[in-house]
Parts: sequence; C-alpha cells; structure tokens
Amino acid sequence: MKKRMGLIGARGYVGGELMRLLGAHSGLEPAVVSSRQLVGQKISEHFEYPSDTLIRDLGFEDVAELELDAWVLALPNGLAPAWVEAIRQHDKDAVILDLGADYRFDSTWTYGFTERFRDQISKAKLISNPGCYATAMQVAIWPILEFLDGPAHAFGVSGYSGAGTTPSDKNNPERLRDNLIPYALTGHIHEREVSTQMGHSVRFMPHVAEFFRGINITLSAPLKDGVEAADIWAAYERVWGAEPLIQVEKDRMPEVAQVAGAHHVGVGGVSVKDGHLVVVSVIDNLLKGAATQAMQNLNLALGFDEFNSVKL
Repeated sequence: MKKRMGLIGARGYVGGELMRLLGAHSGLEPAVVSSRQLVGQKISEHFEYPSDTLIRDLGFEDVAELELDAWVLALPNGLAPAWVEAIRQHDKDAVILDLGADYRFDSTWTYGFTERFRDQISKAKLISNPGCYATAMQVAIWPILEFLDGPAHAFGVSGYSGAGTTPSDKNNPERLRDNLIPYALTGHIHEREVSTQMGHSVRFMPHVAEFFRGINITLSAPLKDGVEAADIWAAYERVWGAEPLIQVEKDRMPEVAQVAGAHHVGVGGVSVKDGHLVVVSVIDNLLKGAATQAMQNLNLALGFDEFNSVKL
C-alpha cells in the first residue's frame, strides 16, 4: 500500500514540479492537495498527475480528519508555523517538510541539504528544505572550506520563476526583456543561510534575468597560500565524485542551459590566479533547488530509495 502525503500551497511552480515527480513515484501519493486559488479543480486539470481527486482549500481544523505519512508545506515565508502546530497537535509521527525559510535556522529541525545530511534526514520528522541559491552556493563552497582565506562573494543570476507566481517586476517578462535586475544586494536570507551552514562568511549579490528557470552562481574567494587549482578539483572529486546529482564539470564551463529541466547541480569552471579562486555552480531552481531535493529528503525520511521518481 502506498504512503500518503499532503501538499499545502500547491499553486506555485515548485508545487507543480513536486506533483510531476510524485506521478513517477512507486510508493508515495498525494492524498490531499490544498490551494485556495485552485479549489474545486481536479488534480489532473492543473498538474502532471493522473488523478480526478479535487483540490481542496484545507483549513487547520481539517488536519485532524487526515491520517497521512507526510506533509509538504509550499507556502510563503511566515505561514508554515501555524500549519506545523496544527499537524503536530494531531500527529507527531508524520514527516513534515517545509519548502520555505521558516525553519532553516531552527536547530530542532533537520536541514535538508541531502548530500551532506543523509543520515540525519533518514531519521528526521521535521525537515527544512534548503533555498535554491543556497544549494548552489553550498555545493561550490562545502568541499573547499579548508582552502578559503576570507569571505566568499557569490554573484547570482536566477531565472524569473524564482520570483514565484505573484506578479512583480522580478517575474514580469516585459520588464526583464534584454535586462538584468539586481535586488536584495545586502542581507539576503540565502546569504545568512549559507554563512550559517558553512560557518564561513559569504556575501551574496542576487539578480534576476529574462530566462524562466535555472541559476548561475559565480563564486569568488581568496585562498590560503599555496592552494592551486588542482587542490580545488581534487576536493570536488573527493566530496562530490560519487554523487548522482552533483556533476563536477572539468571539461566545460557549467551553464544554466545544461541544468534547466535537469535534477543535478553542475560545478566547475575553476580558475585560480594570484591566490584567488573563481568557480561556477549552476542549478535548476525548481528541481534540485527545490522539488528534486524535497523528493530526495522525503524518500529518505519515509524509507524509500533516495532517487525514487528522480530520473538519473
């Protein structure tokens, strides 16, 4: 018998990607899908998932009627805690995965950077999915922390799907045409997230571009004396070489077009000169930056193969 999951906040791009992945899953099904904007529509009318079940506008009081193995919260920041409280009051054994930022700094939750925290995630009930930019940055930084000799600076460019579905300048194709828009150049939450997780100062400068999906991070950092490009490549190969969803690109410069619609992160383009490193990391913000990593984490927490429904 399949395990059952609830999805709260299904209307966004990430919710749609997660539903598509669930359509290929052998043991997990979305028993309840909730969205105020889509209430009353069949799941199959809006998502790539073959079900005539109607989308609901679930309220906190409805949680008690549901016996689910897992909940995924795909909500704007600040809205998850009330749902977590309602779910935990009813069922402390259900896995809760938050796609937002509400619990990324909460030590009682497991941080869902899958490739780093597999063992903890497999035992966790409360999982906070990393941010999309944050995942790309950490893939570039984590293996080489020992070599850094000062703050890392990350120049980030995202496709406009990263701005969500609520209309704004950052997801307006006409505003973005032939354009690049900088925003939140100091104090971005992903800057704080990566600095906290890495235990190392990171400065982040995000921008949004006219393409729909994908992220490019160009990371620049000072190196300790004597560190060469070969040391950086060796560290990436040692840490990421066996990871199915992280590709160390030694023969080409990683580009957004290579990961758009794909499940992996690409890291490479290493250049070292005069004690200074530049490296490039690319990711699909909707997949490995969100839905794919969420599926990895759910699979681990629910006892499935980590890559169930993730086509390698």
